[in-house]
Amino acid sequence: MTQYQAKIYVTLRPSVLDPAGTAVETGLQHLGHDGIEGVRIGKYVELKLAAENEDAAKQKLDQVCDQLLANPVIENYRFELAAA
Repeated sequence: MTQYQAKIYVTLRPSVLDPAGTAVETGLQHLGHDGIEGVRIGKYVELKLAAENEDAAKQKLDQVCDQLLANPVIENYRFELAAA
């Protein structure tokens, strides 16, 4: 078994409204930060996992993301994987 380090990024699908992102964008504008738009809020997760090979690790990460870390109806995810 090889140890892998994963960095997982979960974001709302472009078609889904993001009220938290809108609130941050409005707050930044009120603070005088002009030229900032399209703020979107997401999640970042790091984890370590053991797998036979990189393909098995990717498959396991897809399962973890689909089952718990992301809501596939409204969120997209992507991950980076490296040997630990």
